[in-house]
Amino acid sequence: MNREVAAPTREGRALERIAEALERMSPPPLPAPRFGAADAFVWQVGPDRLEPVPRVARVEIGLLVGIDRARDTLLANTLRFARGFPANNVLLWGARGMGKSSLVKAAHAEALREMPGAVKLIELHREDLPSIGRLLGLLRGSSLRFLLFCDDLSFDKDDSHYKSLKAVLDGGIEGRPENVVLYATSNRRHLMPRDMIENERQTAVNPSEAVEEKVSLSDRFGLWLGFHACGQDEFLAMIRGYCDAFGLAISDEDLRAEAIEWSQTRGGRSGRVAWQYVIDLAGRRGVRLG
Repeated sequence: MNREVAAPTREGRALERIAEALERMSPPPLPAPRFGAADAFVWQVGPDRLEPVPRVARVEIGLLVGIDRARDTLLANTLRFARGFPANNVLLWGARGMGKSSLVKAAHAEALREMPGAVKLIELHREDLPSIGRLLGLLRGSSLRFLLFCDDLSFDKDDSHYKSLKAVLDGGIEGRPENVVLYATSNRRHLMPRDMIENERQTAVNPSEAVEEKVSLSDRFGLWLGFHACGQDEFLAMIRGYCDAFGLAISDEDLRAEAIEWSQTRGGRSGRVAWQYVIDLAGRRGVRLG
């Protein structure tokens, strides 16, 4: 006895159309990353991809003055990682404009000089932290090593991005990939404002644990490197180093007078202010930088 196949109902046809539409809307599978395209990448979302950076804007490590201890510690950690040995996640915190991000890029360049192509630098924007699990999935299992870099990292009230950061710091059930470390910069040692910490402790049911989860994020970095505002002698030494490196001829007397006046108009001294003065000086002298 032949059985007739029932025709799809109106509801069934509607569900089929919805399923087809969802399939068309779903993103295509991610192509395999082409890590040979560059030594540095920027992680982008929507769609997920690693954008190669052909030329990284960096300063030679020898030109970073006044941060000797931080420089030596970060460089040693980076070289150990490049050589295939264990290395720590690093939090570089402190005064703005004192070379935190410049030091990360300079240390990566030194690792490449020793082992060309062995370590890839990947910049991860703070607002893209929720996608870090997908990024780790692309990097896990690769024969290369990856230095994730998140600049100006901090968290404000009701900010849940810090939960995503645990994926790279602790790794969850899978553990952090052994070929990945995270370097982050922040002007806050505990990654959140002090007044926010105190406010949540005072209003919480259990004050001792109110913000422990957020504050303890900084404890998950194996190395803390502090950066403090520079003195006048260090400020002048930074400028002299740049002038010598780029062939900017200027007497010590003129440099001192101009640089001090420049810092006074800017309201402070830092590596960034020193570099801005050098740009101005090079422009006035008709000298190209780089």
